[in-house]
Amino acid sequence: MTAIRIRDAATLLGVSDDTIRRWVDQGVLPAGKDSAGRMVIEGSDLAEFARAQADTAPDLLGVGSSARNRFVGLVTRVVSDTVMSQVELQCGPHRVVSLMSTEAVRELGLEPGSVGVAVVKATTVIVETPAGPA
Repeated sequence: MTAIRIRDAATLLGVSDDTIRRWVDQGVLPAGKDSAGRMVIEGSDLAEFARAQADTAPDLLGVGSSARNRFVGLVTRVVSDTVMSQVELQCGPHRVVSLMSTEAVRELGLEPGSVGVAVVKATTVIVETPAGPA
């Protein structure tokens, strides 16, 4: 099993170390000690907790969709030429970048400060892991 240190758990969940410690103290998040005596959380426990805490993105579109990866965010930048545009959204702690036609940007009224939903549907998703000892 993967043991995750408090500092790393906080980074992964986007909260402070103190919040993680408070959840552990309240019994909301189970923790133990590693061989060096540091407080750690089992990766599977942290994953279950994160999944239970995840908010479903509000449905701003009002349409049905088969895509499960929907990120509600704020448009922070639009760079356009005559044909194509790059639109950046800040969706919580995540920056999502989309390339689309400039015509679509105009039709959707995308500009910095507008709200949008980045919908991602892909058959290929690359997952990477940190480099570790061989």
